[in-house]
Amino acid sequence: MALTATLRSSGDLIADRRYEYARAAFDEKDFEAAADLARQVLELAPRFAPAHALLGRSLAEQGARDEAADALRQALKLEPQDALGVGLDLVKLGAMASDHAVTDGYVRALFDDYAPRFDKHLTETLAYRGPVLVADALRRACATKGRADRFGLTLDLGCGTGLMARALEKRMESVEGVDLSPKMLEQARKTGLYAGLHENELAAFLAGRESAEADLVVAADVFVYMASLDAVFREAHRVLKPGGLFAFTVQAHRGEGVILGADSRYAHGEGMLSRLAAGVGFKTVLFEEASTREDRGNPVPGFLAVLQR
Repeated sequence: MALTATLRSSGDLIADRRYEYARAAFDEKDFEAAADLARQVLELAPRFAPAHALLGRSLAEQGARDEAADALRQALKLEPQDALGVGLDLVKLGAMASDHAVTDGYVRALFDDYAPRFDKHLTETLAYRGPVLVADALRRACATKGRADRFGLTLDLGCGTGLMARALEKRMESVEGVDLSPKMLEQARKTGLYAGLHENELAAFLAGRESAEADLVVAADVFVYMASLDAVFREAHRVLKPGGLFAFTVQAHRGEGVILGADSRYAHGEGMLSRLAAGVGFKTVLFEEASTREDRGNPVPGFLAVLQR
């Protein structure tokens, strides 16, 4: 999932052309040529971060781990927001802690690029069903608690193109969404379902909300891009009314804590999630294994949860 900044320019036409040749060589798995061309780009445009990133990735493919890490660190130094996603490459090289690998800048760039084809790719290629599973879990949780399957103000975390709001349509009085990607928010706006849409990081968005204002907080497949969920859980508990529900999905692993998988997504352990939920004051209504998507035709392990304030 690493980004290579297709549409960006170094400011030097010749450097840009050589960078495109370098990318083509990399795509064809001619990593030696890609590295050589990337070095030529950097002779002309030494501060062009995508060329440093491409050099690092090409060297990594050739087994030159130390040189690769140096080139990737230089890309990160030039662009600390890391829209290029070089942190993920550094983790693979053992040169960075995994909990710092996925940045807001990377997620924003990834989904801005992904937005036009997002819904079709998820539903047709990855068999994505996160919102449908969350909507069904909420129906079952409401039955368990003896409450109506209707919600007041709903906050949709990582709303993307609006798939979660569509799954809960007519079951909410109003819904507001938040996402890092402005282009995903443009798609969500087209649904006509949201009373408000906000470009922000999840915990910061929640921190700006009133206490006990929401009846429901949902987060379908957004926590896979977050190592630490502490602040989001704490703020979700604060903004919910007494009895309000917090429904979410995560990718799962059998061990403790959180790991960064080979798919560049975080997977959270059951014990960690249970302790975190209890620690901020949530009660568990529903917690079960569930797969929201497929990877190469195989279900990706996950958990589905509904918590109550």
